[in-house]
Formats: sequence, C-alpha cells, structure tokens
Amino acid sequence: MAEDPFKMESEILAAIAHPNRMRIIDRLRKKFKCNCELIEELGLEQSNLSRHLKLLVDSGVLISWKEGVRVNYRVADKRIFELIDISAAVSRGNIERKFKALKAG
Repeated sequence: MAEDPFKMESEILAAIAHPNRMRIIDRLRKKFKCNCELIEELGLEQSNLSRHLKLLVDSGVLISWKEGVRVNYRVADKRIFELIDISAAVSRGNIERKFKALKAG
C-alpha cells in the first residue's frame, strides 16, 4: 500500500516549519556549507544546530556528507526554495492586509 501523499507532504512542511530551519535552508541557497560555517553564520549553539540539521536530513530536505572532519550540507531539491519564497510572499500579503485593516480602522 502506497503511503498517503498528504502525509508525506506534511512531513516536509513540518520539517521546514521552524524559523531556524528556514534560516538554515536560506543559507544553503548559493552553495553547500559545513556545519561549522552554519554555526558561525546563524549564531546557534552546536547542539541546537545539530538537532535542526538532523531533522532536515531525516525528512529528505537536506543531504549531508563528510569530507575529513567536516560535515557538509546541501538542499536535496532546489524547489524547496520556491516553497519558502511562496511562504514569504503569502506572509507579506497577510501583513499588508492586516496593516490596511488597521489603517482603515
């Protein structure tokens, strides 16, 4: 029996549905990075970053590989950026509507 596609889709959405995980993905837009670069750029504790990275890898959003002592990460499917960009656009639209409603009084 095939897995429910809505369940699979919701797992990906749940994986990215955290501000720090969205920031991690955004930092990987241009190139892959190691966890040491992400720690420095995001200012997260090692344990906190590791938990987020593990969740993103386990969900299939990120791919990781080792090079010596470095663990590198990249986005598995670049379409994840489109998903995040659409989310940002919807969020901006919501803010604009709320602002207009407040102005209208």
